[in-house]
Amino acid sequence: MKVIAINGSPRKNGNTFLSLNRVLDELKAEGLETELLQLGGKNVRGCIACYKCMEKKDRKCHGPKDDMNEFITKIDGADGVLIGSPTYFASVSTEVKALIDRLGLVAIANDRMLSRKVGAAVVAVRRQGAVQVFNQINMLFFINNMIVPGSTYWNLAVGRDPGEVLKDEEGMNTMANLGKNMAWLMKKIG
Repeated sequence: MKVIAINGSPRKNGNTFLSLNRVLDELKAEGLETELLQLGGKNVRGCIACYKCMEKKDRKCHGPKDDMNEFITKIDGADGVLIGSPTYFASVSTEVKALIDRLGLVAIANDRMLSRKVGAAVVAVRRQGAVQVFNQINMLFFINNMIVPGSTYWNLAVGRDPGEVLKDEEGMNTMANLGKNMAWLMKKIG
C-alpha cells in the first residue's frame, strides 16, 4: 500500500513539510510505502472549466499546460493521500486550491476515481484559520467518496517560522496519531 503526500507550501522545508513528515514517519513505521511531492511553488494553475476531462475520461486534466497531471497521476496510483497546506488568510495555498479544483473535477469525470482511497488533510498555521483549511481539503475527499481517518484533534500544527511546529507538542502528537490511524485504516480496508 502506498500513500502520496502533497506539500502545498512554497516553503519546501517549512512547517507544512515537517507536519507531513511526522505523519509519514508513522506510516513508514507501519510498513506503508510513502512518497512526498512538492506542489507549492510549482507551475500549476486553477481549473478553467473547459470540461475536456468530462469528454476524454482519461484520468487527466486537459486545461492549463502545466505540472498538475504529474500530481493527479501519482494520486490516482496511490491507496492513500495526504494533502498539506499552510494557512493563508484562512484558506489553502493557491497551489492546493488548484489541486482541489482540477483533481476533484478529473476524479468526478472518471467515475469518482478516488473512491474509497484514504485521504487526510494536514494543516500548518501561525495562529488562526486552520479549521477552514482543514475543511476545504476534506471537502475534496468527501465529494469523491474517499474515507477520511481522524486523530485526537483536527490535523493542524501551530508555528510561524520554519521548524516552529516541532515545538507544538499537541500538534505533533495529532500528526503522529493521524499516521497511526491512517495506517490502521488502510490495512483494514486493503
